[in-house]
Amino acid sequence: MDADYEANGLGHLTMWGRNLNKMISFRSRTKVHTHFLTRFAVGMGNIWRFPYLCYRNGGGAFFIPYIIMLVCGGIPVFMLEVGLGQYMSQGGLHAWNIAPLFKGIGIAMTVILFLMNIYYIFIMAWAVFYFIMSLTTTLPWSHCNNSWNTESLTVIIHGIPRDCVTKADYAMKQELRWLHFCECGKSYQTRLCPPSYPTVYTMCYSEFWDKKSYETKIFRRRVLQITDGIDKPGGLVWETVLCLLFVWTMVYFCVWRGIKWSGKVVYFTALFPYLILTTLLIRAVTLDGAIYGIKYYLSPDFSRLSDPQVSVWIDGGTQIFFSYAVALGCMITLGSYNKFHTNFYRCICKCLWQCMVIASVNSGTSLFGGFVVFSVLGFMAKQQNVDISDVVDAGPGLAFITYPKAVTQMPVSQLWAALFFFMIFLIGIDSQFVAVEGFTANVMDSLPKRFNTPKSRMVIVAAYCFVSFLIGLCMTSRGGMYVFQLFDYYSASGMVLLFVCFMESIVIGWVFGADKFYDIIELMIGYRINKWLLICWKFLTPAITMGILMFQIITFKPIKYNKTYVYPEWAQAFGVMLAVVSIICIPTYIIFKLWNAEGSLIERFYSTKTPILKASRIPQKWKADKSQLFWACEDDLDDNSMPLSETFVDA
Repeated sequence: MDADYEANGLGHLTMWGRNLNKMISFRSRTKVHTHFLTRFAVGMGNIWRFPYLCYRNGGGAFFIPYIIMLVCGGIPVFMLEVGLGQYMSQGGLHAWNIAPLFKGIGIAMTVILFLMNIYYIFIMAWAVFYFIMSLTTTLPWSHCNNSWNTESLTVIIHGIPRDCVTKADYAMKQELRWLHFCECGKSYQTRLCPPSYPTVYTMCYSEFWDKKSYETKIFRRRVLQITDGIDKPGGLVWETVLCLLFVWTMVYFCVWRGIKWSGKVVYFTALFPYLILTTLLIRAVTLDGAIYGIKYYLSPDFSRLSDPQVSVWIDGGTQIFFSYAVALGCMITLGSYNKFHTNFYRCICKCLWQCMVIASVNSGTSLFGGFVVFSVLGFMAKQQNVDISDVVDAGPGLAFITYPKAVTQMPVSQLWAALFFFMIFLIGIDSQFVAVEGFTANVMDSLPKRFNTPKSRMVIVAAYCFVSFLIGLCMTSRGGMYVFQLFDYYSASGMVLLFVCFMESIVIGWVFGADKFYDIIELMIGYRINKWLLICWKFLTPAITMGILMFQIITFKPIKYNKTYVYPEWAQAFGVMLAVVSIICIPTYIIFKLWNAEGSLIERFYSTKTPILKASRIPQKWKADKSQLFWACEDDLDDNSMPLSETFVDA
C-alpha cells in the first residue's frame, strides 16, 4: 500500500535529514485536508477552554471579540503558518530563515510549546481520573456518602426536593411544617411528615451552606484536594501522579510511532466526540431551567466590552489562537510535511469556502459544547435558586463540573460518564501529540545530521516527556490548581499569543513582504490567491492583535482564583515570568544578530533580514529583479549554510 502512496506523490516523506518516512505519511491531497480538519476541528480548546472562558466573561459578550479575531486573526495566521512551513520545509523554528533576523519568533514558539505541554496534559490526567471513578455501580458525584464529604442532610420543602435552601430557610426550620432532615443516613424529624412524601433527595451539609453541587465538591475535594493557597502545597495527590504518568507514557508512544499510526484512528477520535456531545445536548436542553442557561449564553452584556476590569477582549481574542493552534509552531511543522507543490490553499480553503468549513467546524464545536455546558448551568441555577453567574467557579475546572452533572441526569449514567471521559482523553491526546511533535521537530531540526536518526528521536522524545512529567509534578500537589491556573493564564495565552501573532504578521507582511509571500504561494500552487489574506497580514491582524495587547497591558490586573483568592506577589511575579520568558526571545535574538553582524546599523539590518532560500524555490520574476538580494542555498537551510552568491542562482 505504501507504494501506492508514493505513486500519488504524497507518500512517506524524507525532508532535510529528519527521516520523516518513520514519522508521517499522507494518503492523498484530499486526505491531507481531511487530516488537518479532523485533527484540529475538535480539541480541548473547544470543549474544555472555550466554555469556561465564555462563562467567566459573561456569556454572549464573549462572542464579539471571538468572531472578530476568527475572521481577522485566526484564519489569516493559520494560512500564513501552513504556507510558510510548506515553502521552507522546516519546522516552527528554522522556517523563520525566511527572515533570519526574526528567528526569535521560532524560539519563542518553542518555549511556548514547552510550557503549554506541561500543563495542558493535566486535562487528560483529570479525565483519566474521572474515567476510573466512573467504573463503579454508583457515580461518586451523584451522592454524598463518600469519605471526602462532610455531614449530609436532606431537605424537602412543601413536598418538593431542593438541592439547597437558604440560610434563612434553615434558621426558620421550626416554622416550616413540611421539612424533613436526614443526617448521614440517620433520619430524624423536626416535625411530623406525611407518609406520602416523595423520595428524599440527598444533599451534603457543606453544599447546603455554600450552594455548591456534588460535582463541584468532587472536583475540589477528591480530584484536586485543593488547599487554601499556592503557598500551601499540601503534598502530592498520588492518584493524579499516576494518571499523569499514564498519559505521558501514552503520548510518548504516540510520538514515537508517529503521525501515521495516530492517523489510523483520527476519524474515530474526530467523530466520536460529536456523538457524545449530541447525546448530552439532547438531555441537557430538556432539563428544567436549561432555557435560562441558554439565554445567558446567547445574550451579550455589552457593558463588559468596555469594562477594564474584565478580560473579555483578551480571552476572546486569544481563544481563537489557542483553538487553531497558531503562534505555537505546530501548524508550521505540519505544513512542512507537505510536498512543495501541494495545493495547501485548495486543500484548506478552496476559494476561501473550505477554509470557512474548517473555521465553522472548529468554532462550531466550541459553540456546540457551550450549549451543553450552559444548559446544565441553567438547570443547576434553578435547582439552587441562585443566579447563573454564581452557580460554580468560573475556572479551568468548569467542564469537570457541568459535564458530570449532565451525565447524572441520564439513564445508565455510569456508561455515559465513562464514554464522555474516554472522549476527553482521546481528543486531548490527539492535540497533545501534535504539540509534542511540534516541539521535538524543532529539536531534531537543530541537531547535526548524524544525530537525526530514529534511535536519537526515541531518546530525545523519552527525555522530553520525562522532564515534562517531573516539572508537572508541582501541579499534582494539593495546591497544584493554583500553579495550573498561572500557567494557563500567562504561559500560552493572553499577551504571549497576541505578541507572537503580531510579530508573525509584521515579518511576513512588511519585512519579507506580503506580495512576495503571495509570489511563493503562487509558485507552490500555480495561481494567485484571494487578496483578503494580504490585507489581513499587512493591516488587520497586526492592528487588532496589537490593539488588544495594549489594552491588556494598560488594564492589567493580577489573576484571581475563583474570583476571590488573590495570589501572593511572588506567585504573580512567577506568572509574569512565564509570559516574559517567551516574549523576550524575539528582541533578544534581534539584538544578538545585529550585534554580530558587520557594517552600519542599516547595513546590519538588511544583511540579517535577508532570507536564506533554496535556489530552486525562488520565483522567476524575483530573479529578474537584481535589486533584491537573497541567499540561495542548495543544502539544508540553517545558520551554518554558506551563501552561494548575493544574486540568484538558477535551479
